[in-house]
Amino acid sequence: MKKSLGTGGIIIAVLVLVLIWGISAYNQLVGSEESVSKTWSQVENVYQRRLDLIPNLIKTVQGAADYEKSTLQAVIEARSKASSIQLNAENMSQEQLQAFTQAQDELGSAVSRLMLTIERYPELKANQNFLELQSQLEGTENRITVERQKYNQVVGNFNTQVRRFPKNIIASMFGFEKKAYFEASAGAEQAPAVDFNF
Repeated sequence: MKKSLGTGGIIIAVLVLVLIWGISAYNQLVGSEESVSKTWSQVENVYQRRLDLIPNLIKTVQGAADYEKSTLQAVIEARSKASSIQLNAENMSQEQLQAFTQAQDELGSAVSRLMLTIERYPELKANQNFLELQSQLEGTENRITVERQKYNQVVGNFNTQVRRFPKNIIASMFGFEKKAYFEASAGAEQAPAVDFNF
């Protein structure tokens, strides 16, 4: 003779299944949040690489471009500002990420202006140290773009999990919140003006 579970047994079985699902959903959210943190660390890593290259670039340029002190000073100040902003992927707001991005964009712009200015110094353009630093900076800018894209992709996956039903119930119970995306800088939709007058 078969024994039936009865109403109490069915309720317990359903509760056990819900508990197992809840644990699984929580663990998936934790894993996704860790992926966001790991990817953010790589974004910081490539930005730090740029920050580390700039002092060497400035030292190389200073000797040859004595007349461009204001341009060099702009790079130094932009680097200082960019390095002063520290973010944590765990609790980063969109406003904090925008401030970080703006400071990094200002640094990139200052370095770009410096590179344009250097066009007037043939002896510097022929300097092997400068050429190597220029190549490393260009490579680093490409890495920054790639890492920002990877970060946005991982954040998108996490944010989807946090918002999608029924996992959003677990997310709200345990305080998992949407993460901020990198967004285009203000004015990025307009083509930059090219000015060959130094």
